[in-house]
Amino acid sequence: MNTRILVDADACPVKDEIYRVAFRHDATVAVVSNMAMRVPVDTRVERVVVGPEFDAADDWIAERAGPRTIAVTSDILLADRCLKAGATVIAPTGKPFTAGSIGAAIATRAIMADLRAGGDVVGGPAPFSNVDRSCFLQALDGALVRLGRA
Repeated sequence: MNTRILVDADACPVKDEIYRVAFRHDATVAVVSNMAMRVPVDTRVERVVVGPEFDAADDWIAERAGPRTIAVTSDILLADRCLKAGATVIAPTGKPFTAGSIGAAIATRAIMADLRAGGDVVGGPAPFSNVDRSCFLQALDGALVRLGRA
């Protein structure tokens, strides 16, 4: 069974990179979003448009995550669900989510949400950079190599 990459696509800045690396490793890609978007015309790429319901894309991805899948998302709660299903999870910046790091990420997310709810001005994430793109390419390639050996 080939490796499958599940992409939380609505705000994903590395879709083109995903296709390029996936094709090199003969992996399939499911691009999941709430609205139609362009994807390469290739049998290895599936465009999945879910309904407008809150977390519909997350639910679709989490239900299909497993040991032979790589989930690409910056959503910490979705990353947690995918990890629990046995998937490899990578943020678009190349940062891997792991069983050892997800608890701290969830706690930080909760603290930041509390600060925002209390009216504190909290900066958002740094702008996406070429370094992030390079780190992502290395992380995705490494994950596909590891899963290919398994």
